[in-house]
Amino acid sequence: MTIVTAAGLTRRFGKLTAVKPLTFDLPAGKVIGLVGPNGSGKSTLIRMLLGLIRPSGGDAMVRGESIGSPQRYLGRVGALVENPAFVPGLSARANLESLARLRGLPSARVDAVLHTVGLAGRDREPVKRYSLGMKQRLGIAAALLPDPALLILDEPTNGLDPSGIVEIRSLLAQLGTAGRTVVVSSHLLSEIEAICEHLVVIRFGELLYSGPIAGLLTSGSQHVDLRAEHDADTERLATALRTQGWEVFTSTAGGVRVSAGAHDAAPINRAAHAAGITLRSLNVVQDSLEDVFLAMTGDTDQQLMAARATEAQRGGR
Repeated sequence: MTIVTAAGLTRRFGKLTAVKPLTFDLPAGKVIGLVGPNGSGKSTLIRMLLGLIRPSGGDAMVRGESIGSPQRYLGRVGALVENPAFVPGLSARANLESLARLRGLPSARVDAVLHTVGLAGRDREPVKRYSLGMKQRLGIAAALLPDPALLILDEPTNGLDPSGIVEIRSLLAQLGTAGRTVVVSSHLLSEIEAICEHLVVIRFGELLYSGPIAGLLTSGSQHVDLRAEHDADTERLATALRTQGWEVFTSTAGGVRVSAGAHDAAPINRAAHAAGITLRSLNVVQDSLEDVFLAMTGDTDQQLMAARATEAQRGGR
């Protein structure tokens, strides 16, 4: 079952095509990551799905309704776009109660969402005393007021310190187990990998991947990291492995990396032993989501800047 379906969804700003024709389906009841380099159109896509801006072409269906008529589905959609805004001098509870009254929602929803986001014990404090992480949690509470089937969060961990990121990660994982669909836009790929089951990758408005994270990770490669018991044997270890036909790299930290998979671990160990070298460690490492993502989108800022310049030139023609 899908909750969002896009068919040729496009958005242009003058000569710039911010979102190229996108066609994808988002499954219901999943935590879904939306990722891409800065300037790739993630926020533009979110704004189209929320009816904040109109597409230049194509269409999308949210909960079975066209984004051309957002009033038909927004009552069951919650969203947090950019930094949440609240009245600083009012308590969290007072802010949420005002929002609930504006939307015609029962006051019981305020207690429910405060409990969900972990602010029930501090709900009567003025928001101006809240940390950034607490304000983000309050923003998510506001998005949860209508008990949405679909929750869309644009960079919910942006600007947070590590402890705040962990808090939001835990909250999103909890929301994902409650049966609702959560779409999270983020540039923190480790967080996306930790909480999401499904992934949409866009680069400069173009869809690169849409599907389960597991399916994308299988396109990555493995390597074997090892260290000799004595650092003085590092170069000799690398030479011994190269003579066996492996591609080998050494690091300034004293380790050796072999372009190989799990099936090569035992032969590598035997080759080291045959060379008279005892290993301190040997680890088979699967490419992370970040490794695969960078391989798809570009490893460095220079590569991304060059790609953006090319896109700009194409857009001008």
